Parts: sequence; structure tokens; C-alpha cells
Amino acid sequence: MSGQKPFGAVLRGLRQQGRLTMEELADASGVSVRAIGDMERGRSRVPQRRTVVALAEGLKLAEPEREALLAAARSGRPTRAAAVAGTAVPPRSVGDFTGRGPELARLREAAEAADAGGGMRVSVVSGPPGCGKTTLALKAAADLAEMFPDGCFVVDLHGVDGPVDTAEPLLKLLKALGVTDRRLAQEDAAGRAGLLRALLGERRCLVVLDNARDERQVRPLLPAGARSLVLVTSRRPLTGLEDVDRLTLSELAQDEAVELLRRILGTDRADAEPEAVARVAELCGRLPLALRVAGNWLTVRSGWRVDHLVRRLADEERRLGALAAGDVRVEAAFELSYRELSGQAARMLRLLSLVPGPDMTAAYGAALTGTGVFEAEDVMEELVEAGLLQAAFTGRYQLHDLLRLFARARLSQEEEPGPREAAQDRLRAWLLDTAVIAGRWYKPRYGAPPPSWRGLVALDDAEQARSWLQSEAPAWRAALLSAADKGEHTRVVETADAMEWFCDLWVFWGHWSEVYDLSSRAAAALDDPGLRAFHLNMHSWALIECDHRYREAVERADEGLRCARLAGNVPQQASALSHAAVAHRKLGEAQAAVDKARAAVDLYEEADDCEGWLGAMVTYGSSLRFLGSADEAQVQHRRIIAFLDAPDRPVSAHVADMTRAHTTYALGLDHIALERWTEAAGHHRDAVAQFRRLGMPHMEGGALVGLGEALSELGAGAEARSCFRQALDLGDAADGVVLTKAQKLLDSLPAE
Repeated sequence: MSGQKPFGAVLRGLRQQGRLTMEELADASGVSVRAIGDMERGRSRVPQRRTVVALAEGLKLAEPEREALLAAARSGRPTRAAAVAGTAVPPRSVGDFTGRGPELARLREAAEAADAGGGMRVSVVSGPPGCGKTTLALKAAADLAEMFPDGCFVVDLHGVDGPVDTAEPLLKLLKALGVTDRRLAQEDAAGRAGLLRALLGERRCLVVLDNARDERQVRPLLPAGARSLVLVTSRRPLTGLEDVDRLTLSELAQDEAVELLRRILGTDRADAEPEAVARVAELCGRLPLALRVAGNWLTVRSGWRVDHLVRRLADEERRLGALAAGDVRVEAAFELSYRELSGQAARMLRLLSLVPGPDMTAAYGAALTGTGVFEAEDVMEELVEAGLLQAAFTGRYQLHDLLRLFARARLSQEEEPGPREAAQDRLRAWLLDTAVIAGRWYKPRYGAPPPSWRGLVALDDAEQARSWLQSEAPAWRAALLSAADKGEHTRVVETADAMEWFCDLWVFWGHWSEVYDLSSRAAAALDDPGLRAFHLNMHSWALIECDHRYREAVERADEGLRCARLAGNVPQQASALSHAAVAHRKLGEAQAAVDKARAAVDLYEEADDCEGWLGAMVTYGSSLRFLGSADEAQVQHRRIIAFLDAPDRPVSAHVADMTRAHTTYALGLDHIALERWTEAAGHHRDAVAQFRRLGMPHMEGGALVGLGEALSELGAGAEARSCFRQALDLGDAADGVVLTKAQKLLDSLPAE
């Protein structure tokens, strides 16, 4: 700048040369009189280019004079090199940065909005320890640097390892922005904060405030407006900040995690063991810090196979300890946040490691701690604020796999066995008690919870009950396995008993055989033959409908029949015969199916068991059709419909609706067997609607295929094609046999 006049002197000379007062120049340019006076006296820094252009136009400068004014403005601004020479660290980027495409795009949008003078001017990047917040911010700063001609600055606020007082980063930024020591000495803390806001408001800067502890630490460092952009990284979401854009990070996608390892290891080494590399990514929980530690560990040990690290990480008790390279330890990153928690929150984190499912609600925290849901939610929100628990928009919480291992280790170290086991017992009892209440919504003679029940979740109707049973299935199943392992036989059989009618709504869950095998064993341990008969019969049902293991199902039903006879339990004798009949039909043993189904109907009539009689009648009719007596089959099925149509039917609405849907479907199959295509189409169309209303996609698929088959015979090829495609669209929710048939029938139709 030697030999170059200050911008204020150049402006004053040009104004006087044009014989304009400050007021006249203000009117001509749109720049205020006060701003012009401050510029000419050197009391404010050089304005942005657009202000200089406005002044030049107001002065009606010729091109040489206009260029001289712009040059004086440029020389008056500190260059980027000068800014970097201050005490703020210049941005750097990680060379093997991987993934985060949507997040980088969002930060670029924020930068472009700031450049246009609109949108958010502060972006908060938050997430759990080790998720790559700083790396993302540095990558964004490097990519966006050209958009910020007045400088890019990075300040580490040391939020989790001894947070610095706001005065220190404030001073660093002001010095980096070219403010003299003399000027700084003239301002107190509030004045310096105001000066920073003014400078960031006038200039086009990008500032990364890395590792912020809380809102109070960063508030004085944020711009009030204009075209600068501030990126804040923090383990906390900093919810107290207003008018900011928030970006929450979690683990990488699996393909991104693998790609990061490939970049660290080198493609040749990674591609030599692709399965092992993918397994390392999974065992690291796809957390960027853990992936980098694992990759660096392997690069130092270049002679070791990747599979060796897989074996080290496979041991859950040693995994966190193994994720260390030099002075970088994943466990240490977690420890920093853990030490900042309140006692309640620290204990909650430890106890949440006992939750057996992938995620949880506040009710889990309440059950573990023996508190109310709202109290537990408050404590869990502290964990969210600390970045140790992730909150989804669905109201559920997730604990990262590596954080779960960390919390479990702290649980073993810091909790006595007694309180730890008591928490486990409370969680198991709550899960299974709630499962029983929810399952009984569908069971005859139960329905709504008793008035005395006080649960941690709402189960006000059958749909709420179904939603809870399905969403919490991983947890209550694990609780059931734990109860069986602990010999809590009564709790096991009670839980399985409650699922008797619900399980037909969720046939392809995949664990019903396991549930009823456990309950059969528990009933045997209780030495109750009647109870054992029920659970053996339910196990037979699961083997038929869920696993297609028909011969085993016959064996289990025969065992159930023996127990029922020993107990003198007629309905369970009938149930055993009915399940055996279905299995015989699936095995192609038509006469055995008819004989056992008929015997089951007779026994149910003898016991005056209407629910059981309805099911056995459906089975009897279907067995007759399979034997070749479709006319007789439809007669039996129409008897069921007549029973259900009676105004005083002695069965619950749910049982009636389920039975009507199954019987309507069976009538459709009867008419297909009789080649009465119009009637078949009508029944199947009704069955599709009924199964859809009940939420039974596994049965809806079969009805759609039957409808498509009938329509095809009626010459309605387009509608038939639509039915087959709808069945295929059900995917895993439908039976694989049904899907295979749908595809075969679709392929057999003439081309469109």
C-alpha cells in the first residue's frame, strides 16, 4: 500500500473536485451522509464494492477516476494472506474426504443465499462424537473459499476439552480481520463483539467456529446480517440459537464408509479383501472417526490382512479399545462428552445400553429408571443436547452402536450388580406386560385394557396396540428370550397366549415359531398338559403358516392332541386336529385332511366353542375342495357366512371380520375350482377389500392372484394384469408361493 492514498482521502478529493457536499453526494448515491463522513475521516473500514460503485455513480466519475476509487477501495481491504497471517487458522481440507454430498450441497446453498443477501447466515453442524463435523466444515470452507473474497477463518472453541472464553476467539477474529491493537484497546468486550458483527456485516467472509460448547460461547461471534457466512460445529444442536440453519450428521452410508476405507488403505489392498473391508465398516458403526482410526491402524501394519482387524473388532468387549491409533482413540472422544453430563443423564446413558432393540422411545428410559415418561424424556433430551443420543422426527431415539458399547462398559464399571439387574428386570417386565395388554386387544373375551392398568404408552385402541407390537417387536422378543432363559415360565406362556389372534395379522414377522416353541417348553416346565396342548397347537400353526414345515407341524399337532386328551381339554383336542388337517392338505394328503377337519368341527360343536368352530369349518370346507368336492366345500363355507350374518352371533367383531375375510376368499377358490369365473371374481374382489381393511397383506396377495385368474378367464386381461402386479408389489409382505404364481400368471398373459 506504499504510495497509495487512503480510500477516505481519495473519496474526499473526488467529492470536492465535483463540488458536491456530503448531503448532495448522499442524495445522488443513496449512501447515507453519516457513512460518507465516517469513510472520509477513516472512522469506518472500506465499504463493499457495490457501495463504492454507488458512490462513483453519484460522483459521475469518468472511467479513470472511477477505477482510481475502486483501486483505493481494494488496497484498503486486508488481503486474504494478511487475514490468514492473523491469529485465526486458515481452512484446510482432508484429502481423502468421502461422501456427505447432500450436506455439502446444502452448505453451498447457504453460501449462495448469503451472497445474494438472503437466507440463513449461520449454519450449525451438529452430531455425535466422531461423526465428522469438523471435517465436513473444513471441506465446505475449502470448497467455498472463492465465494468469500474477504477471507476464510477457522477458530477452534475447544468446546469439549476446556472451552475457551468467548473473548479469546473474538480477539483472534478481529485481529485476523485487520483491526489494529490500538483500536482493540479502545473497545470493551461488548464493543469488540459489536465491531466483529459490523465487520462481518460489511465484508464477505466465511468463518468456521469449530467445536462449540454452547450457545453462549458463539452468540457474540455471529453476524447480524449482510453477506458473511458462519459455520458452527458442535456436538450439541444449539437449539437456543435463532434464525440458523441446522444440519445434523450421523454415521456414513455403508458404501460411503467402505469408500473411505478404500481411500485410506489404497485400492489394491482394499480390493484384495472386499468382504473384510465391508465388515470393518460395519463393526466401526460407519462412524468416520472410527473408520479413520481403523484405516490408519491398518496402514501402519501394512503386512497385516484386513481380516485380522475384523477378528479384533468382532469382540464387543474389546472393540472400543481396539479402535485406537497413536493418540487418537474413539473411546476418548466419547469420554469427553460423557464427563460433561449430569449424574441423571450419565446414568440414563449407561442404562440405555440395556435396550435390546435398535432404537427406543422415552418409555424405555422411564422403565429402566423407574420414573415417569416425561421425566425420562427430559433426561434423554439432555443426552441429545450432548450429542450422545440421536432423536428422530418420529419421536424415537437411537444410540449409536459404538456409543452403546461405551455406555455398556461404563455400566459394568460404575453400577453395582444389584441396581443393574433391577433395571433389567424393570425393562423386561414392562416390555412383556405391555405386549400382553396389546395382544389381548385381539383376543376374544379381553379387548381393551382393564381400568386398573397404568402403562407407559397409550393402548387406547386395537390399532395403537398393533403399532406398538410391531414397532417394539425386537425389544419384546428379546425380553421374551431373556424371560425364558431366566426360567420365568409363567410370563413366557402368558405373553405367547396373548398373541393367539394377533399373530394372524402379522404372519410373516419371522419369529412366531420361536415364540411358540419357547412357550411350549415353558408350559412343559410348568407341568400343565392343557396349557402345553395350547402352545403346541400354536407352534403347529406357526410351522404351517410361517415356515411351511408341514410334517413337523403334524408331529407337533399330534403331540398337542395327546396333551389335550390327557388334560381332558376338548377345544384343544379340536384345535390339534384342525391344525393337523391344514398340514395334511399342504402335504397333499387330502383324505386325512378331510377326516381330521370333520373331527375337529364335531369336537368344537361338542364344546360349544364358536370361535374354534368357525376356523375348523373354514379348514373343513377347504379340505373338501382339495379332495375334489368343491360343491360341498362352498356349502360349508356358506354355512359360515350365514352364521356370521346372524344378528346374535356369539363372537367378537374382530373374530367375525377375520373369519368373514377368510371364508370369502375360500368361496372364491371354490368357484375357481368349479370354473364359475364371474362368481369367483366377485368373491375374490370382496376378499381383497376385506383383507386390505384388516391389514393382512399376506392374504391380500392370494386374493389378488385369485381375482386376476378369474378376470383372465373372463377376458379382462388388462384388469387381470393389474391384479398380478398389485400382488407382486406387496413384496416380502406376501407369501413367496403367491408371488411366484402371480409372476407366472402375469407372464402367461398376452403382451400389452
